[in-house]
Amino acid sequence: MKAPFTTVADIVKQGSGALLPALLLAAPLAGCATTAATPAAVRLPAIDVPAQAETDPVGTPNADAADDPAIWRNAADPGASLILGTDKRAGLYVYGLDGKVRDFAAAGALNNVDLREVRMADGSKRILVGASDRTDRAEPRIALFNLDGASGKLTALGAEAFLPAGHAPAEAYGYCMGNALARDELARAYVVLKDGSVAESRLVEKDGRIAADYVRLVKFATQSEGCVVDDAGKVLFVAEEDVGIWKVPLAGATLVAEPFARVGAQDGLVADVEGLAVARESGGRAWLVASSQGDNAYALFDLSSGKPAGRFRIDGGTIGGTSDTDGIEVMLGDFGPQFPEGLMVAQDGNNAPKAQNFKMLSWRSIRTALGIE
Repeated sequence: MKAPFTTVADIVKQGSGALLPALLLAAPLAGCATTAATPAAVRLPAIDVPAQAETDPVGTPNADAADDPAIWRNAADPGASLILGTDKRAGLYVYGLDGKVRDFAAAGALNNVDLREVRMADGSKRILVGASDRTDRAEPRIALFNLDGASGKLTALGAEAFLPAGHAPAEAYGYCMGNALARDELARAYVVLKDGSVAESRLVEKDGRIAADYVRLVKFATQSEGCVVDDAGKVLFVAEEDVGIWKVPLAGATLVAEPFARVGAQDGLVADVEGLAVARESGGRAWLVASSQGDNAYALFDLSSGKPAGRFRIDGGTIGGTSDTDGIEVMLGDFGPQFPEGLMVAQDGNNAPKAQNFKMLSWRSIRTALGIE
């Protein structure tokens, strides 16, 4: 049984320091410090799984620069699928599955990235890419791009502010996207602000551009960053770094956070909890994957039960492992002979003597190592 969480009502009574007056708060785990402490021993062992490929290093050397990946699967030619990765000091990269750079957009301080295939009002399809834009540390924006799946080239569509006028200064930090929840929109965007707030926006066509229209917000008590949307379940997952993982159903009129997993031995998470990804099979079975940065591992959770399903590290083989991982992404399906059942991409915080990069590994190797049938 998971440790209890304090209630929303309790934290509201304490005062929120809210970005906006009408919002719901998520509180930390009862008895859990809001700053990282010496981690307790984790019960589940972490099994080594080797990377099978890696990307070229990002262009910013000798710095914490690479941060978050996204995956676009080419259904017609899986081996021609693409990976996107941020250099949070410079812009956005596009890589092939061989790890080579296909394109780079010098777009400033982009932290987290995600994408969705959308249908425009004229019936055309587009690979819409969004990223949290930290270039202006007081005015958070979503940087938008069109990705050409055939050439791997990015076209900048602009950086859209999304908070209502008069908001307090806020810094864009985490970012994820979900499918549209209404007919008149392309997708939903979720920006995790540096103060722990998560703002939801509708991405819509407006006056010849794609705009971000603010919808609602949920706030966590301490710093959060990683997030992912499970489109099939209509659920947003958010990683509160020193506390754990929250589940936020999206179908209701308001956003209310529910506990999913906590930092500590029972759930196999060591602070900071960073990147999140959903691995969903075509038959419906699914897992949540989390970067347990504090012990350089990754934790899997069965989405149907919420129970831990195993832990692993990226290590061994001819390619170096990962450490201090920020962002991750996982997508199941055929990605060609090297990744026949799916692909995981993880940021590597220490790729010395080269700059940071992203490592790639096969879902089949993860599944086999953890005994997932």
